[in-house]
Amino acid sequence: MTRSKTTHQTSASPVLARRQLLQFGLSGLSGIAGLASTAQALPAKTLVFPRDRGSHPDFATEWWYITGQATSGTRSFGFQLTFFRSRVLPTQGMSSKFAAKQLLFAHAAITDVAGRKLWHDQRIARDGFAVASASEDDTQIKLRDWSLTSQGGRYKASLSAADFAINLQFSETQTVLLQGRQGLSRKGPNALQASYYYSQPQLAATGSLRVKAETFAVTGKAWLDHEWSQELLDPAATGWDWIGMNLDDGSALTAFRLRSKDGAALWDGGSFRSAKNELYTFSRGEVSFKPLRSWTSPLTQTSYPVEWLVRTPADFYTVRAVIDNQELDSRQSTGAIYWEGLSELIDSNGKKVGSGYLEMTGYAAPLRM
Repeated sequence: MTRSKTTHQTSASPVLARRQLLQFGLSGLSGIAGLASTAQALPAKTLVFPRDRGSHPDFATEWWYITGQATSGTRSFGFQLTFFRSRVLPTQGMSSKFAAKQLLFAHAAITDVAGRKLWHDQRIARDGFAVASASEDDTQIKLRDWSLTSQGGRYKASLSAADFAINLQFSETQTVLLQGRQGLSRKGPNALQASYYYSQPQLAATGSLRVKAETFAVTGKAWLDHEWSQELLDPAATGWDWIGMNLDDGSALTAFRLRSKDGAALWDGGSFRSAKNELYTFSRGEVSFKPLRSWTSPLTQTSYPVEWLVRTPADFYTVRAVIDNQELDSRQSTGAIYWEGLSELIDSNGKKVGSGYLEMTGYAAPLRM
């Protein structure tokens, strides 16, 4: 296996060093976690678009996550771009324009299947000063020269890193998929552990990907998740396993589990929406993840299951990484080492029925948001 090259071009505030920014962000999240005993469970609400495609700065944490698979002739690629927003609790009462009230982070990657290599990079900056921003009106996110925007059911992702670039447009082909209970998704045994969460599967993707000096015109399919929450993970949770899969017939599969220290499922869930727009939301206990094969990172010595048997009410699926080495090291931004990459979806008859992304956190160390 060729070892993947990691590029780091992490942007920092001109006033505070990157490490100080990260400490502010983590202290803000810790402060919110400390208020959990007096916090209220999120109420059910009707998500309104385009407003809820935008930022929710009164919430502790939020992310916009777009992944997909694209081809150029016989070449195949995976791609992902994630923007995170973190509300820093200790600075909220400060009047200075330099107070880091919101931090923005971004991760991006391209999986070059033929080259069997993952290229990835990351960014971090405070909100403001025309450097980083996240609109409350719609998806209009900027972090220096990286951006994700939407307008009238179309999204655009644009970013350039040292060894790769993503310039893609995404068009809706289906309606928004509200996860959980009409967009309120439970994430743990405590009712406080929930998020507002919607997905937009089966996005039609067009544009270009650059790897080193070579640019490819591509087409493909993408998946977008947007989630925001006040509560962090349950204290017993060490990480999660998650899949978002576009099936070839137009269906969409989401499945996840949160793991405890012993590897058992602390919580699980997901959904299946058929090509006929029939939605089934999974109840706790209806999803299980069984590892079939593992791979050990030569960089971090972390072992990840890269092939799973995922049981859902829709079917028993095999989820198989297209290449093993899709580990991301984000210690210069959000602080975690995790695995996230393009994977195949195979049904119980052994037929490949789709593709999408598998994400695994908390294997290198227990996840701390």
